[in-house]
Amino acid sequence: MPAPDAVPRTDLFPPIEPYGSGTLTLDAVHRMYWEQSGNPRGAPVVFLHGGPGGGATPAHRRFFDPQHYRIVIFDQRGAGRSTPHGSTHENTTRHLVDDMERLREHLGIEAWHVFGGSWGSTLALAYAQAHPARVRSLVLRGIFLGRRSEIDWFLHGIANVFPEAWQAFSGFLPEAERADILESYWRRLTDPDPAVHMPAARAWSVYEGSCSTLMPSPETVSAFSEDRWALGLARIEAHYFRNGVFVGENELLDRVERIRHIPATIVQGRYDMVCPIVTAEALAARWREARYVIVPDAGHSAMEPGIRAHLVAATERAKRL
Repeated sequence: MPAPDAVPRTDLFPPIEPYGSGTLTLDAVHRMYWEQSGNPRGAPVVFLHGGPGGGATPAHRRFFDPQHYRIVIFDQRGAGRSTPHGSTHENTTRHLVDDMERLREHLGIEAWHVFGGSWGSTLALAYAQAHPARVRSLVLRGIFLGRRSEIDWFLHGIANVFPEAWQAFSGFLPEAERADILESYWRRLTDPDPAVHMPAARAWSVYEGSCSTLMPSPETVSAFSEDRWALGLARIEAHYFRNGVFVGENELLDRVERIRHIPATIVQGRYDMVCPIVTAEALAARWREARYVIVPDAGHSAMEPGIRAHLVAATERAKRL
């Protein structure tokens, strides 16, 4: 059952700037952007952005008390400020897990708190299950486990709740190509011509942004329509969806035993239409030790008031660990 949860702080911490940043060479192709903010001698916490391919923003630093935490943020390979932008070359879940370990070692961190939402929750679980000794706690939001049913929901099922957004998404494609939405978008997203891949990227990304909040949010849709964000998100997300996000169908559920001892909080919007609550329920049922919070008046976005309040409350509780 969901845990009752008092929320001592109701909003994000004030904006801050990084005290350090850099680029980590991952291989002959990929360079990964990273930054640190907050307290250089504080408790390390790493933020995992969504997508895959979405990238991190300055607002993501604000989930953490900068007096207490050494806040590590990075853009996953191909995303955000990492280069080459939108690259799917050797871009798999295993690569991203290994990238996190390389960054941890590069920064001289023994173990860190791990915070991730949406795709970030997927990566957080995969990382923790591969390296449980390196994880001090987990804060997970908008759970996505990469199962076929979840991908099918994104591509088709959302039409039951957001028919206008889905009609724009599917209607971008010629009628003859709508039988396989994913492959039809993939062909466009990987076309070298920006006149072909950019309109497809915007259509995909705007669809996701339009379905991410409980109430309409023009600001969210506008952010998702920005060219760089849209291309990284759409191309890399389609790449992962075509490959079952590079994890077994129930792999992340079946390996919960490896992380059962790690203090964890799961925060889920009841009306999340991008990552519906049924997935969070499945994870919480397997992981009874985790604190499970259902936010009754929220959708998917981490920036919705109820979601962000519970996420900040979780990072505040983690101070005691």
